[in-house]
Amino acid sequence: MGLVKQKIVKPTERGKPQPRRGCNELRAALEDADPAGRRQAVREIAQCPDAAASLVSHLKREEDAAVREVILTTLVRLNDPSAVSGLADCLRSEDVALRNEVIETFKQLGSETAPILRSLLADPDPDMRIFVVNILDSERHPEVETWLIDVIERDSHVNVCATAVDLLCEVGTEAAIDPLGRLKARFQSEPYIQFAADLALKRIREV
Repeated sequence: MGLVKQKIVKPTERGKPQPRRGCNELRAALEDADPAGRRQAVREIAQCPDAAASLVSHLKREEDAAVREVILTTLVRLNDPSAVSGLADCLRSEDVALRNEVIETFKQLGSETAPILRSLLADPDPDMRIFVVNILDSERHPEVETWLIDVIERDSHVNVCATAVDLLCEVGTEAAIDPLGRLKARFQSEPYIQFAADLALKRIREV
């Protein structure tokens, strides 16, 4: 019986570590036609010096929800102050889903968001001011009550004030009592403001 030569099986290329891609290559890969390729590029680019700026820039035009999710979770992990202003710009997007995703991302970021959130409470767009109050709902910044009191004292838009009062109902202290009274006087013809302010005053006085 003749000898049968054993076939030598070479190690699969799949088992070899892939060479690390450079930052320029990864930025180009963010434009890959395949969403899976873009997701992988997002994960890898986190090690690049300008990762946050690149990811925010791409986020504004990314249409795939799964890719956006990876971008946002990566930005939270990076916790880079340079991403904050870019995320704030995304709040102006016409894409409702993106805006909601960015609001949730802001809620997970740290205290470095405080300066820009404070400035956005004076933004000319009332919708932006409402978005910021909704973000503060989770931020619980030490100065959140002061910010909300300033909103109900100065903001002329009823919906912005209503959103602020809703949060004051949760976080307000005696410092908010007089401002809430003045708010009621300013919006005497607005039933919701009257209701929400009374509810906030009742809760504060019961604490």
